[in-house]
Amino acid sequence: MSAASPVAGPSQCPAFARELAARLSVLFERDVEIARRLNDAGRRLRDANERLWSGLSPDAHGLIYDGATPAGQSQVAALVSDALRSGRPESETAVLGALQQARWAIHRAFHDYQFASEERRHLAADIGEVIRRFVDVLVAAGWSEEDARTADVHELAGAVR
Repeated sequence: MSAASPVAGPSQCPAFARELAARLSVLFERDVEIARRLNDAGRRLRDANERLWSGLSPDAHGLIYDGATPAGQSQVAALVSDALRSGRPESETAVLGALQQARWAIHRAFHDYQFASEERRHLAADIGEVIRRFVDVLVAAGWSEEDARTADVHELAGAVR
């Protein structure tokens, strides 16, 4: 009868697997940073959109046509209301300026969101490839597939740093 082999774990982790774990740890940190950028861009999109119209309702169109009906609560709604009531040309300029600012804020935030999304898509492919190699190396070293897939890469990477 042979003695049971030791359970595979961090102490039986090949050096190459530790290097892959360190790379995964860095890639995961990069993913967190990209996720923060995506959240920031999404927040900026919502904020810029809110500057256009908040609480838009069928009554908002009434303001445009009769100048009396409330147009919702927003920076632009207030400017439109002021422009229609005052009839001054500079009021129309203020409305157009606010619209232009909101348009460019939306444009920049959308561009940032798209760029970060594409960057994250590429990162996900890189992570998938490294994970496959990492799992293969651990399984070849005697780890079960399940243990290899659930291994704590940050812990395994600690020996490399």
